[in-house]
Amino acid sequence: MKLLSPAISQLARLRLWRVQNWISFPVATQRNVLQNLVTQAQYTEFGRKYSFSKLFTIKNFKNRVPIQEYDDIKPYILRMMDGEENVLWNTPINWFAKSSGTTSAKSKFIPISEETLNETHFKASKDVLSNYYKNFPDSDLLTGKSLVVGGSHQVSSLNEEIQYGDLSAVLMQNTPFWGHWIRTPELSIALLDEWESKIEKLAQNTINENVTSLAGVPTWTIVLIKRILDISGKKTLKEVWPNLELYIHGGVSFTPYREQLQKLIGAPINYLEIYNASEGFFAAQNMPEGEGMLLFADHGIFYEFMPVEEYGKPDAKTFGLDQVTLNTNYALVISTNGGLWRYLVGDTIQFTSIRPFKIKVTGRLKHYMNAFGEEVIVDNTDKAIAIAAAKTNAIVSDYTAAPVFFSEQENGAHEWLIEFDKLPDDMEEFTFALDDALKSVNSDYEAKRYKSIALRMPLLHVLEPGTFREWLKQKGKLGGQHKVPRLSNERNLINEIMGMVNA
Repeated sequence: MKLLSPAISQLARLRLWRVQNWISFPVATQRNVLQNLVTQAQYTEFGRKYSFSKLFTIKNFKNRVPIQEYDDIKPYILRMMDGEENVLWNTPINWFAKSSGTTSAKSKFIPISEETLNETHFKASKDVLSNYYKNFPDSDLLTGKSLVVGGSHQVSSLNEEIQYGDLSAVLMQNTPFWGHWIRTPELSIALLDEWESKIEKLAQNTINENVTSLAGVPTWTIVLIKRILDISGKKTLKEVWPNLELYIHGGVSFTPYREQLQKLIGAPINYLEIYNASEGFFAAQNMPEGEGMLLFADHGIFYEFMPVEEYGKPDAKTFGLDQVTLNTNYALVISTNGGLWRYLVGDTIQFTSIRPFKIKVTGRLKHYMNAFGEEVIVDNTDKAIAIAAAKTNAIVSDYTAAPVFFSEQENGAHEWLIEFDKLPDDMEEFTFALDDALKSVNSDYEAKRYKSIALRMPLLHVLEPGTFREWLKQKGKLGGQHKVPRLSNERNLINEIMGMVNA
């Protein structure tokens, strides 16, 4: 280990010239990425259907291939999960990343090829490391261990050759040999599915390690840190791991958690945001405090950027890197080395810089709550409200919901403001029915609610009939197409309505 870490550190530093090359020529790099993708997939079923062998320009590609959402490619993916080859991609797909569901499915399964692992996820991880050493040349990061708080679903087998799990579990199972030497804890603990015992074992098995970096969604990271401090009797994490220097985060907004984490850690460390999803590793901060994440242009993904107002149009316009502008809300459209073609990820982004290209995640195409990695969308809550109302003989006229963020005393929650045309027979029963229904339609919410480790029971407020109407009136939005947003990932809206009610 002592000999290996300096060697890896040196290799990470030597990669910088390659990184600088695609940073300097991103448009040409993207053109080459698409050409390679189309060439490799031209004899797949999808490639034959859309005549990939005859596509020689980006314009032709966009004209020929329609924008896809998960439901559009789901029939192909189901066949691939049955073991069929050369459907969307020309090399065997032996792994699928399971993630939060679409409007018609509790979970979705994203194909992960060998190219996805090596040329997207692992290559991007190396480039993150290279940029880190560029910024912190005296770093001792790899003299210790990296603790990744992830893998909330146990790896499962579809047959002898094909397996699935959440992205972090898939990556851990396929990590190169050297990656296991600089990671803690052992794989059997990292992949535990039962979160209460997993947090306990993570804490017990890493508390005496020399941990120099942490990575994970803030929600679970905070839970783990608190348990480690309980066991150790220490007041701050720096007392437990004095060489801790980096926390890598992503998936949810870091803003609500920064202050609490700084108190728990107890001394300044470096923070680095990444944009890594089941569909691909898209971007990461390359400057310590700079706004925005560097878009990874040479990692097996071709990007298109669709202005959000184009969403839903039959011939929606998309732009390449040479056409994008700052501070415009774009929906991310990708074509990948796992067989996703003009796939609408569902995230919205803005460019914070053009040279180099840097982005920030601004939300989802549709209203959502994702303060804790639960990825609750309006379709989920509409279904859950309907189920809860049916079970309690209630009639709901309108609602909105927003997160209650972690505090030092309590875990997070969802706060609901609901107007009823007919009140439930039992409000407590309605609350439990709503919670259970959300678990049934959204696997990520179900995971975060498990034993209330991250999310506690929903908080419900019954509003007087006409409250939402009055709020819309005060906003000058009464009538027409205007309505109260169902979901929000921050609290401005819900605080404003409650302020009006209390006044």
